[in-house]
Amino acid sequence: MKQKVVVIGHGFTSRLGVIRSIAVLDCEIIVIVMTDFKKDGKSLNTSKPIDCYSKYVNTIYYCYKKDETGLIRLLLDKCRDQERKVVIIPDSDFSASAIDKNLDILKDAFVFPHIHHTQGEVTKWMDKERQKELARTVGLPVAGARVVEVVGGKYELPSDVVYPCFPKPLATLMGDKYMKRCDNEVELRAVIEYLGKHRDNKVLVEDFKCIEEEYALLGFSDGTEVIIPGIIHFLKPSKSHFGLAMQGEILSNEGFEAVLEKFKVFVKRIGYVGVFDIDFFRSDGMLFFGEINLRIGGSGYAVTKMGVNLPAMMIHYLSGEKYEDLPHTLHPETRAIFVNERMCIDDWYQGYMTTKECRRMIDLSEISFVRDKIDPMPQQALERNMVRLSFRRIIRKFVYSLYKQ
Repeated sequence: MKQKVVVIGHGFTSRLGVIRSIAVLDCEIIVIVMTDFKKDGKSLNTSKPIDCYSKYVNTIYYCYKKDETGLIRLLLDKCRDQERKVVIIPDSDFSASAIDKNLDILKDAFVFPHIHHTQGEVTKWMDKERQKELARTVGLPVAGARVVEVVGGKYELPSDVVYPCFPKPLATLMGDKYMKRCDNEVELRAVIEYLGKHRDNKVLVEDFKCIEEEYALLGFSDGTEVIIPGIIHFLKPSKSHFGLAMQGEILSNEGFEAVLEKFKVFVKRIGYVGVFDIDFFRSDGMLFFGEINLRIGGSGYAVTKMGVNLPAMMIHYLSGEKYEDLPHTLHPETRAIFVNERMCIDDWYQGYMTTKECRRMIDLSEISFVRDKIDPMPQQALERNMVRLSFRRIIRKFVYSLYKQ
């Protein structure tokens, strides 16, 4: 009997990376696409996503991206197995939180990332202020910060805000990714009011740090042991998706050993079980903690491609099987360039890069998140999508030129 696995997420490249990572286990793979589109508040109307053309996908479902109740109902009604518990892999903050907040009604039929098998704990640790407090206790430098709570559009600005500053949502459960450097109070208030315009919100106002290098790491924790196989170095961040790497390189842990030990203590203190992603950066010659994502990160497939399969490791553990024999670390001389095609195409479509630049970046990267000779259909779907977007891009340019006149 094949192990059934449900992959839940918003972006096609991150879902596809998980799909291909776990395909080596010969699983039955169900994909739940969290989509922007809905019709009449109930049924969905959307085209087939690029990752779902993968030959490894058995079943596809769609759910509106903010519908927690609908997601849980879909899991219980369509994704259970009579023979064994089904593994859930959430790859977005919203899906990870939705699963966590409904742990008690899901736990009899499913296994998934958790903190001490306690409902609501993963969501609590999505609070960036709480993360910073723990980071300080384990000796990780963090940027100074204050929290501004917006209720009914009203808020009080702390008197000790240091400018320039960098405001961002305290927790990004509903897709708020709006972040901007603010050099004065007028700019800061504009961002806070934007983030609190449609709903009550908490905004973390960080002291601005000049980032010299930006990094991320992927890891797996079984609650006792923490495995961190390598480092992701951002080379070109996406301009259309803040905080995500369009192009980066995967590196070994060499030279980062000291800070990685602190990250391991950090994850152990939380008590998290599952695959995680930590963002950190270099400023003034020091490595600063940014945040932890209690889910697989958007660049996670680069680690799989270099020989360490963290999603497979997690499935083994959650299913009660041994994972210790799987590769844990990257070779000390590891260094390979990767590209996230989704970021490239979105930046190209928004006009941040030319067609030639986009094609060149995709073609010359050593690790591709979509291109795959064994599983070619997603790449073919991506090419068809680029043709459609090319026409739309031309029309947009034409309309914009008329508007400027």
